[in-house]
Amino acid sequence: MGKHAKPSGKSAYEAPESMVRARPLPVRSAVRLRRPVDIWHKPALSAVAALAIPDLTLWALGRLDLILYTSAGAMCALYAHGLPYAARARTLAWVVLGMVASLGIALTAASLITQTALLVVCASLVAAVHKVVCEATRIGPPGNIILTFIAASAFFVPQHLGQVPLHIALALGAGVLAWLVCMAPALIRPQGPERIVVARALEAAAGLLRTEAEADGGQPAGVPHARHATAAAVNAAWHTLFLVPVRTPARAAARAGLERLLVRAESALGDTGPAIEASAEAEPRDARFAGAEPRDTRSAEPEPRHTRTTGPEPRHTRSAEPESRDARSAKAEPRDARFAGPDPSDTRPAEAEAEAEADRLGGWARELRSGRPLPEVVLSAAQAEELAGVAAEEPGSRRPGPRRPAPGHPRGVRAVLVRLAPGSPLLPIGARVAAGCVLAGWASTAVGVGHPYWAVVTAASIYQANTTLSWQRALQRTLGNLLGLLLYTALLPLMHLGPLAMIALALACQLGAEAGITRNYWLGSVCVTPMALLLTEFGSPVAARTLIADRWIDTVVGAAVGLACCVLVTNRRAADRIEVALGRVAAAEAVAFELLATGPATGADEARDIGWARDRLAGCLVELREAVEVAAGEWWQRPLPEERIAHAEQRGHRALAGLVRRLSAPALAA
Repeated sequence: MGKHAKPSGKSAYEAPESMVRARPLPVRSAVRLRRPVDIWHKPALSAVAALAIPDLTLWALGRLDLILYTSAGAMCALYAHGLPYAARARTLAWVVLGMVASLGIALTAASLITQTALLVVCASLVAAVHKVVCEATRIGPPGNIILTFIAASAFFVPQHLGQVPLHIALALGAGVLAWLVCMAPALIRPQGPERIVVARALEAAAGLLRTEAEADGGQPAGVPHARHATAAAVNAAWHTLFLVPVRTPARAAARAGLERLLVRAESALGDTGPAIEASAEAEPRDARFAGAEPRDTRSAEPEPRHTRTTGPEPRHTRSAEPESRDARSAKAEPRDARFAGPDPSDTRPAEAEAEAEADRLGGWARELRSGRPLPEVVLSAAQAEELAGVAAEEPGSRRPGPRRPAPGHPRGVRAVLVRLAPGSPLLPIGARVAAGCVLAGWASTAVGVGHPYWAVVTAASIYQANTTLSWQRALQRTLGNLLGLLLYTALLPLMHLGPLAMIALALACQLGAEAGITRNYWLGSVCVTPMALLLTEFGSPVAARTLIADRWIDTVVGAAVGLACCVLVTNRRAADRIEVALGRVAAAEAVAFELLATGPATGADEARDIGWARDRLAGCLVELREAVEVAAGEWWQRPLPEERIAHAEQRGHRALAGLVRRLSAPALAA
């Protein structure tokens, strides 16, 4: 998500003082349209190309009844478009293998099992595995829904065991084609994905600077939201750059250039305005973290913004107390007006400089998106030492190189296994999916609908991080499917023109689905519904009235039963996750204050350790905020420790701001 799957929708807080609020079941925000994602056209065009080639081939051969199997592999082209090409190649290979394996299980079960109720159970278990694995791997959009749609459909396709190898081969061949289609842009813009993600971070940082300048010394509701957006963009950019290989000097130089831009964008997160300073000084002198002895927190740094995650605590530990603000002021450390708090007696120059910096960041973002050469960016000495310090970890090497994540952070298969360990908050979600899909499929069968897998897919699609978001998705899917059925009815005359017209309509619906789904799920569902019905028509034509009635009944049954199971099968581990996150924040905060007490960084090794401490603290704060977002939207929960959460975030933010400023000042103008 990106870095991982995050709760979407309305934020759980409206102001820093009210960070934890249980959310009602909203309606207006569930259907409100958002700005489309900037790269929506890339998965859309990739999927259209990957679908068109096998579809037209089957049409020429007169075997459109096989289109479900080729669509299984072709739909894999929707994944991994936010990843650098090296990581995309690996991820897409896993997606194709997962799709083919799921299809193989479904087709084998369809050929051996005749009881519909048992097939519903099998499809539901596969849907639960898809949900949990996609969340654990943080695969990103479109998540588990494509895998579940194809596999659930295949469970109910008449099949002979001898046909299974051919159908799996067709899916695998289409998957290889999808892999080639998604990797083809690397021949034109090999650095395209990482340039786009860094451009997003620059744009978010520019928006943060402008929002703070407009605040004119205050802190309206827009400032925390701008900080969160900037932190998320910077975090995603760092994780993307860490996936870029540097096997040649040219690749290393290109990635280092993007890192310099990202460090400059991250410097905006260390900005501290007078309102934040006042908030810090007004905070009671309570314990630095839960369970600690009461300590004076006046010397802590003011509230910053979230940054990226990764990294264990640095190797050295220190026991010195943080210096007081007066002592630091006496040292007269150089500060850049863009990132230091503006002088209360004269805020206009600072605001003008913030606007100028925002313009620079926005200009660099446009250059990255246009494909022009990387702009030259001048960093402070501390920032340069941070980037160079990572090379010190390599024995016998002191050469500057691209920044790496801190050692010890689990990655790859190990990270996935950690997220699936006993006690994982993903396990209740998997139980919800399994129970909801089984009951929805059985209810659909009891009603007499001939396509129970639609109810299974509907139930699987509505499960999100918590009950509130699941309610929103259920509402969105129901509305989108209803409008989609109306669109399908309007397209019936065109479908009667022949198979070629049906293929063209299916491809157009695929393009429309990707164009609309990033604005809101219901808008994308308007096009997904007729496309799903068209795939059914290719395999075994059914009367339009029956098909439309079955789809509508399955949608209502799946959404209602799935949402009921979501409410009944509660995720009681959501609050436990907050306690774990609070402990991690406390430990990371203690290390950060120890580093801040030693004074300015004196070399590359020191800068590297400060950077890793900042990463660790930022990651813990992000995990805490995510845990709160999930728990705040969950029903049947014990009261959340709102005061402890607010204090932990305030103290952690101030320590994080100090670490960011330590590596940002003095920042030189480019």
